[in-house]
Amino acid sequence: MQISSEDVKKLREKTGVGMMDCKKALQECGGDFNKAVELLRKKGMDVANKRQGRTASQGMVSSYIHMGGKVGVLVEVNCESDFVAKSENFVNFVKDVAMHIAAASPEWVSSADVPQEILDKEKEIYKEQALKSGKPEKILDKIAEGRLAKFFSERCLLEQPFVKDTDKTIKQLLDELMGKTGEKCEIRRFARYQLGEEI
Repeated sequence: MQISSEDVKKLREKTGVGMMDCKKALQECGGDFNKAVELLRKKGMDVANKRQGRTASQGMVSSYIHMGGKVGVLVEVNCESDFVAKSENFVNFVKDVAMHIAAASPEWVSSADVPQEILDKEKEIYKEQALKSGKPEKILDKIAEGRLAKFFSERCLLEQPFVKDTDKTIKQLLDELMGKTGEKCEIRRFARYQLGEEI
């Protein structure tokens, strides 16, 4: 089946996926645009997983100011290409993440960023609390691990429920973005400022 370059371009603009992948998707779906979009979304997650080892050196830094200038956020999100960095899906994701950081006050991007001394201290506290509440000593480690998961979901950006849709975590949104763009994307760092904090 003959697929026009206009259709391929339109599908690329909609999904952010590469030209050849768009052409193949349109061919597989007999030229049906909506089916091709759906197919690329399904395939996109696999593509994103395969690209985890690649370097994401493009992207953007975005800011968000909330509550009449009382809270401000700067966030850097990276991707592989300038094309994706300028795409609507990517730009909207970055803006949503900046707004989420302002609202949810995470301290770290991921659980891997939490310093070991803080993890050790938290585990110690959880074990002590469980012991005082009469839990058997042999299950203290398991209880501490469970409470650490809650700690991560409250303090680590990727594990927090997204403020605009609490059924999804920021990590799930990031995976969806990689599925749509077909590129490795990552939240590299952020800074959150609140007027008057630590005065």
